[in-house]
Amino acid sequence: LPVFVLMIILGKAAAIINKEQNMRLLIDADGCPVVDICVRLAVSHSVECLILCDTSHHFEKAGAVTMTFSKGADSVDFALVNMLVPGDIVVTQDYGLAAMCLARGAAAVSQDGMEYTDDNIDALLLARQTAGKIRRGGGRLKGPAKRRPEQDTAFEQKLGELLCGKRKRL
Repeated sequence: LPVFVLMIILGKAAAIINKEQNMRLLIDADGCPVVDICVRLAVSHSVECLILCDTSHHFEKAGAVTMTFSKGADSVDFALVNMLVPGDIVVTQDYGLAAMCLARGAAAVSQDGMEYTDDNIDALLLARQTAGKIRRGGGRLKGPAKRRPEQDTAFEQKLGELLCGKRKRL
């Protein structure tokens, strides 16, 4: 028999999660420009889709369950990590969250279609730390460029591969 876990979040039942399910798609939706693509692909691949956000964002998407958490430093990130089971896929632009997902046996992909792996996560975390030092020292760094359609295409292709189980191993 499958093992079910009832999660209680903020005093109400948030979701029933089947621990034996092969794959779920979890979206760190705060500031995520690809939520619609994620939901569309999850529905077309019959994969459960969970949108996680804090109270400053509101998502209602057919085909997905939205879970809202209180504002706070990394509250959504820690809730997401605690829900993970091996085989899940996470969409995030947060390198720290991606590292925790990899440690839990989940796949993680950026909004630009880059799959986070054990081979690239250390360098990404180091770059994040270096950028933080520069900012704390009063330096300025160039922000991200305007999102281009090619980024959506690359993301959709990579997420489609992951959902089909075609994870590329380097």
